[in-house]
Amino acid sequence: MKDMNDAFRPGQVWLDTEGKPIQAHGGSVYYENNKFYWYGENKELTDGINGIWHNGVRCYSSEDLYHWKDEGIIIPAEEDEKSTLNRKSCMDRPHIVYNELTQKYVCFLKIMENSKEQSMTILDSDSLLGPYDKIKEHFKPFGFNCGDFDLVKTENGRVYWYFEKVHSELICAELTDDYHDVKERYSVHFPHPEGVPYVREAPAYFERNGYHYLITSGTSGYYPNPSEIAVSEDYHGPFKVTGRLHIGDDSDTSFHSQISSVFKVPFKKDLYIAIADRWLPEAMNLSYNITREVFELYNSGKYGQALKIVRSLNLSVENTSKATYVWLPIVFDGEVPYIKWHDC
Repeated sequence: MKDMNDAFRPGQVWLDTEGKPIQAHGGSVYYENNKFYWYGENKELTDGINGIWHNGVRCYSSEDLYHWKDEGIIIPAEEDEKSTLNRKSCMDRPHIVYNELTQKYVCFLKIMENSKEQSMTILDSDSLLGPYDKIKEHFKPFGFNCGDFDLVKTENGRVYWYFEKVHSELICAELTDDYHDVKERYSVHFPHPEGVPYVREAPAYFERNGYHYLITSGTSGYYPNPSEIAVSEDYHGPFKVTGRLHIGDDSDTSFHSQISSVFKVPFKKDLYIAIADRWLPEAMNLSYNITREVFELYNSGKYGQALKIVRSLNLSVENTSKATYVWLPIVFDGEVPYIKWHDC
């Protein structure tokens, strides 16, 4: 096996330069000034029992994408129980974009306030590493509950926001010039009136050769399911689903992971890295049929039956601090992208 100096090791524990497990879940990579920054949910205090969902947003820096220096918590958790940044608040999937007009780094955070209410908290900062000031809490664009999302910045500074209209469909909207709100126009994609687990979530966008690609997963919580890839000639679609993204994946679980973002490595031709979390590394033998059964029971209100199945599997779906990372390259057959497994 190759040393971590020159290879990724998908699914294995990834340590920072101090020898500690990296805490950047649901994360993204940002590049500036010849340095890479990987940021995400800090799960260091989460144990699945104490009710702590996160301990802020943590960031790491690297010059080679393999060795990551801990730059600390750039958005800290808050003690106020009413704050959307409280440790027990379900804060997920931070995304940061830089606004040249305002010279601010703008961060969006998904907040699951309860089983039915999901919104965004928006912050900004003069520096990527913070400190960040809260701009908005409980933000619901167009009045929609908004779940998993991705922010896409174009070369001319426009930002498109792809988000799950919870348990319904995906929405694409353009942000205002300050990146704090949405413009009036939006488009609708992948409607699934049958609900969970068929609704698409976890959108991850990338562009190549003038084509716009969206990776999505089904809605099955932390239980993995097969990712789909769709392509369009415009940000607003229409998007055509071309099929499964992961090939050779007999488990139908996206190699037991969920993609949070896609990073185009600068100065490298056609090098796109799918950044994913293996939320349940102890559940490698879990089939998609079980995840579908669990969430169909949950969605129909049969919580006891769903919980019975979960307990029989002896899994802790709340202890996300155990999650590992699955970084894999996206390769192309013409214009068709796919991901295959690499041990290292």
